[in-house]
Order: sequence, then structure tokens, then C-alpha cells
Amino acid sequence: MASTVTNELSEDSSASSRPGYGQLLRTRGAWTFLIPGFAARQPFAMLTISIVLLVQHTTGSYGAAGAAAAVTGVSMALFAPYSGRLADRYGQRAVLLPGVLIHTLSGLTLTALALSHAPLWALFVAAVPTGASVPQIGPMVRARWGVKLQDSPLMTTAAAFESVTDELTFVLGPLLATALCTTVDPAAGLVTEAALTLLGGLLFAAQKSTQPTVGVGGHARVEHASALRVPGVRVLIVTFLGIGSVFGGMQVSLAAFTESIGEPGLNGVLYGTFAAGNMIAGLVCGAIAWKVAPQRRLVIGYAALALAASGLWAAHSVLVLAGLGLVVGMCIAPALITGYTLVEGLVPAGARTEAFTWLTGAVALGQAAAVTVAGQLEDRLWGGAGFLVPMGGTVLALATLVALRSRLAVRPQGRTVARGVGHRVPVAVD
Repeated sequence: MASTVTNELSEDSSASSRPGYGQLLRTRGAWTFLIPGFAARQPFAMLTISIVLLVQHTTGSYGAAGAAAAVTGVSMALFAPYSGRLADRYGQRAVLLPGVLIHTLSGLTLTALALSHAPLWALFVAAVPTGASVPQIGPMVRARWGVKLQDSPLMTTAAAFESVTDELTFVLGPLLATALCTTVDPAAGLVTEAALTLLGGLLFAAQKSTQPTVGVGGHARVEHASALRVPGVRVLIVTFLGIGSVFGGMQVSLAAFTESIGEPGLNGVLYGTFAAGNMIAGLVCGAIAWKVAPQRRLVIGYAALALAASGLWAAHSVLVLAGLGLVVGMCIAPALITGYTLVEGLVPAGARTEAFTWLTGAVALGQAAAVTVAGQLEDRLWGGAGFLVPMGGTVLALATLVALRSRLAVRPQGRTVARGVGHRVPVAVD
């Protein structure tokens, strides 16, 4: 029995051979969660850079700023999978409503402590609930696509579209946060992030009709083991840790670079260029009818990312750094899209939001480690030393990916269950 979306798409002769964004966006009911989902995920792109700029302003240390941001990232990475599992079991709305309230209050508390020059340990204490309560909007939107696109060839297009949406937020978020912190007040970025999280999260939670269903009593109708037990997911986690090291290393190092040349306002522009490369590549990836297997695409794309990231530390001008940042960004999108696409084939349907949050958490954890190390390198070594972090993170992740790439293959006996979006029984997440 084909899904409603699949039947609708069959009327278009090109749907199965070359699915595109136009067909994806005509999916019935998609806009009801896309618009609030975009608004709700926007603050996530502002969080780390807002913390870095605020704490650096109040302490004068990139090391302290990176450490505070790192605690937030580690906290998010540790709690995100549990948030996904709770969403699987009790529904997205039940997780979002208390989550956005906690995040808003803890973010404002962190802001007040930083402005009052509280000791670093106090900032760490406030950073824990701030990171733990970050709403996992991206995985939740991907789960809603899974419900809408059961057995549809548009799933890869949806993965690309979501990557593009993520990167659009990383174009706008750092620009907005940097502008607020440098022209309004150092605390304006974090305050705005908290307010947008509250408003966007509540609006997204209100879209009850498109959230994946849960079984009676809050239990999913299809029992599943943790997504972490899938070997391929563990390989993808390491891969996404490397991607996180790029995000974190770029944020701190670009901030330090622009500060060193007396142009702090360029920080958002340079990071926006990096994110724009990611967004452009994501658009292209979603428009291509791929013939190459996703496992091979991931290895090739990741090798290109490691190579591009290895040149960042040698850039000593704005133009060169902008160009390299653009190339690095263009190499990230294919890896992200392919990784999320592989989840569809590796993980049973009822565990997919958890799997997506493991990957999102891995990016956050890699970012947290990167901002800490990059901040220390910028404080203790030469200007630009923080750019060594993206190089090291991607090279190590690439070595792991190459060595364990066979675990990303979908085994025939698990395909019927693991491909997930075509199962017959309603589950909590798809």
C-alpha cells in the first residue's frame, strides 16, 4: 500500500526519476511545520557565538569564552538523545513546551551572571541547563518529513532541503548575533536568542496535526532498541564530531582574527560566507539524481572537507580566509546530507528522531570541544592557531570513517525494517 504522498507524486512523471524541491514543497501540510520550524531553529545558530562574544567581552579571554560555550555544547550533546527518545515516547509537543521555558530562563540567567562578572564556575552552572534544554527542532522537522514522505523518492531531497534550511539559519544567525553584540549591547545576542527560542518553540509545538503519533499511554506502538546500538550510527557520530570541530573552530578563530585586525564586525560576514557555501552546496546536492552509493559519497566528500579545512591556518588576509571558508562550507553540506540520508537506511523507523539527535548532539559536542581548544590556542599561541582545530578534527574523523566505512552498508536482511518510512504501523517517529 503506497503512501498518500507517493500516490500524489506518481501523477508527475518526473517524480521518481528526478525528485525536486518544487515537488517536495507541494507536499500536503508541509508548510504548517516548515515555517514555524524555521523560526524555532533560528536561535540555535545564535547561541554559541552569542556566548563567546558576551563572555569574551566581560572576561577579556577567548579561553574563558570558549569554555563557557563548550559547557553549553557538551550539555546539549549529552541531553539531546534523551530529548529525542522522550519525543519518540510522549510526542514532540510534550517535550517542547517545558524545554523552551527552561531554555529561556537559563539563557537569561547566564546573561545576567556574565554581566555581573560572576566567577567562571557560576557561568558553567548556568550553561548546563541552557545547553540541555536546547530544542531539537531540526530532528523533529526531519521526523515530520518522514511521516509525510513514506516510501517516497523525495526523502533524499528532504534531507538536502533540511540541510539547506539549517545552513540558512547559520548564515542569518551569526550575522544577527554579531550585529546585536557589537552594535547594540554585548548581551543583546543571547537575550534575543532566548526570546526567539520561546516564541518559535511555542509556535512549532502548536502544530499538533503534523507531529508523529505515539501509542496509548505514551509508548510507541513499535518497540525499538536505542539507535546507538546500530554500528553505522556510531560511525556517523564520529563523522559528525569532525564536522562540529569545523563549526566550533571557525567561530572562535574568526572572532579572534577579526578582533586582531580591528574589524570585529567582519566576524559575522566571514562566518556567513562559510555558512553560505554550505547552503549553496546543499541546494546543489538536493537537485542531483545521485548514481553513486551514499557510503562512497560520504567518504569522498569528507576527504574534500579535510583537505579544505587543512588550509585555514595558513590564511592571513580577509579575502583568502573568506575564499577558503566558502570552500570549506561547500564541503560540509554533502557530508551532512549524506549522513542524514544514511540514517533512513540504517535505523528502524521508531528510533529515527533519537538517531538524528545523536548526530545533532555529535555536532554540538565536536563544536564544544573545538571552541575550548581553539580558544586556548588563540590565547596561548599565535593568531590563527585556532584554525588547526578544524584540520585535526576532520582528519581524525576521516581516518575513522575510512577504516569503518563497511558498517555504513545497509544489510539486506535489515532493509525492510530499517528503511522505515514505508512501514504500515504508526510509530512515534518516522
